[in-house]
Amino acid sequence: MLPNTGKLAGCTVFITGASRGIGKAIALKAAKDGANIVIAAKTTQAHPRLAGTIYTAAEEIEAAGGKALPCIVDVRDEQQISNAVEKAVEKFGGIDILVNNASAISLTNTLETPTKRVDLMMNVNTRGTYLTSKACIPYLKKSKVAHILNLSPPLNLNPLWFKQHCAYTIAKYGMSMCVLGMAEEFKGEIAVNALWPKTAIHTAAVEMLGGSDVENLCRKVDIIADAAYSIFKKPKSFTGNFIVDENILKEEGIKNFDVYAVKPGHSLLPDMFLDEYPDLVTKKTESHGAVPELKGEKPQSPAEQRSGAVEETFRIVKDSLTDDIVKATQAVFQFELSGEDGGTWFLDLKNKSGNIGYGEPSDHADVVMSMSTDDFVKMFSGKLKPTMAFMSGKLKIKGNMALAVKLEKLMNQLQAKL
Repeated sequence: MLPNTGKLAGCTVFITGASRGIGKAIALKAAKDGANIVIAAKTTQAHPRLAGTIYTAAEEIEAAGGKALPCIVDVRDEQQISNAVEKAVEKFGGIDILVNNASAISLTNTLETPTKRVDLMMNVNTRGTYLTSKACIPYLKKSKVAHILNLSPPLNLNPLWFKQHCAYTIAKYGMSMCVLGMAEEFKGEIAVNALWPKTAIHTAAVEMLGGSDVENLCRKVDIIADAAYSIFKKPKSFTGNFIVDENILKEEGIKNFDVYAVKPGHSLLPDMFLDEYPDLVTKKTESHGAVPELKGEKPQSPAEQRSGAVEETFRIVKDSLTDDIVKATQAVFQFELSGEDGGTWFLDLKNKSGNIGYGEPSDHADVVMSMSTDDFVKMFSGKLKPTMAFMSGKLKIKGNMALAVKLEKLMNQLQAKL
């Protein structure tokens, strides 16, 4: 992990959403240098599913060696932002670093996203980032450090990232567009950058989205805290960058990334908005109607899209099953397939020598996967990675995520036959 240098001693760091998760991790990293931390978050009482309040975070920050100022801030409320900034300046004499971390998420498509959820994401992510930056900028201009860091992704116009969750993408890209604009507007005065994780980060919010089983597919919040710290050490001239956590830490000389994994050696779930995976052509599309294609995949003729492709895939899988595969997997998978040759299918890799068939399994399904028949065949034949299918919304998974990853490993073994 990245060692502390003491360079943030005496600096005042204003962090939105710092009562838990990534925001708190960044706060604790800076606190070890002796920084002053303004905890600008709205949680004052413990949530039954989300641990941590602005007050418990303040205690941890003080214990780590920093000074803490807990402030009740809902970033949708301009007055609450202004009040917190005034309190910070009054107590610590100024603001040196702003971290726009507060965010709202709903990975739902257009027709399934209620208006109030759209408003929440736009108001917290884009508007909240803009207003908090606006309130802090007069004081950041006076600082020798002067950094704004938004926890937002690189601006990627691949339609894949808009298709399944348009409202969320727009709201997060709004934060990134603040980086693009403000970095240029305040060049030479304030460094403005964005930071995004290469893989999923284990937070309470991610656990609520993916279930407790998603934990083993994630990295710890420490990797974001270390990456943010690395950015804060850089001069004001380091601005307008869209930084991926792993990349900047490699520049710092970090080689062992297993220290950041919740379960070292385990497969990791890639995060959204990054076209770093071999299945996808990373098109930066200029036309509105373009659709991302898969590498090496030729358009199928109607004759090739024949009925029975799913049945044939399952037949090959069944012929390939061994007692060792069943013993190593120990899971029942159910597939809800839409399109021609679709319906409910199952793959029992828990009982006896394994079994495959049409309909629901006799035993309870540990994992239920929903997708189109075309994507199912592509996935088993190696033309579509399950992780990318999941992140892009083509594959929906309910149940044990760790067992879903086991199935991916089995697919890799079968691909030569499919």
